[in-house]
Amino acid sequence: MTDTLLTLPPGKRMAVALTFDFDAHSPWMGTVGRTSPTYLSRGDFGAEQGVPRLLELLGRNDLPATWATPGHDLVTFPHRIEQILAAGHEIAAHGCYHEVVPSLGPAEERRLMEVALGQHERVVGRRPRGYRSPAWDFSETTLDLLEEYGFDWDSSLMGREFELYRPRRVTINYESANEFGPESRIIEIPVSWYLDDWPSVEYVAGISALGPHRDMEDRWHTIFGYAHERVPGAVYVLTMHPQTIGRSHHLLVLEKLIERMLDTGDVWFATLSEIADAWRG
Repeated sequence: MTDTLLTLPPGKRMAVALTFDFDAHSPWMGTVGRTSPTYLSRGDFGAEQGVPRLLELLGRNDLPATWATPGHDLVTFPHRIEQILAAGHEIAAHGCYHEVVPSLGPAEERRLMEVALGQHERVVGRRPRGYRSPAWDFSETTLDLLEEYGFDWDSSLMGREFELYRPRRVTINYESANEFGPESRIIEIPVSWYLDDWPSVEYVAGISALGPHRDMEDRWHTIFGYAHERVPGAVYVLTMHPQTIGRSHHLLVLEKLIERMLDTGDVWFATLSEIADAWRG
């Protein structure tokens, strides 16, 4: 496949997308499967303290962001969605209740997609242009649904590091070569677990350890340095969660990285839809 180059504003060398998965209660309910008041309170922190802290940081630096939000959290915390929209940011789809997508049958995945889109229309006032799968996982029918429901882009897959592309369906053959289908019309804006705060520093008893935030900081800076120096037209996508990055010591890591990016003078901060348009156009 030939990847199309990104059209950047004059004087800019690369694009940076600050993206926030505003999950709040839903990852604990859906993906993790823990609904005690203790776990839900961590979602409360993300909504009631993390989001305002992040909006202040973004506003102070006049930076746009994309907030991938499950339908459940749209309707549970509409006052925060109102503030995010008032600040000029983008809301993208992120499932219904952070469901485990590969565990769903085709009919149930379709039903939950329709529920989530209805919640977007009621709370946001319009359907989202982009989609991010809960836990970045697809089923065999997810791409079909994205095409059918008119999405422009997805940001869940990992087939590139700094370049956009169009994903292809894969037919798996264990004793012969896998077969690739044609490119989808969906634009893929790739993600990486290395550029995600949750696996690095979000503690979940029995599932993940409490990692040192300095390791996350070093990784994010190292990857940015490589992209900025060696990949003209790179797209650097950070994925963060208000209940994680919104903690005081993590927020300082993000502030320091943003300061470095701004100091270069040649980084274009953009929403995922703006980046998709710049690549497509």
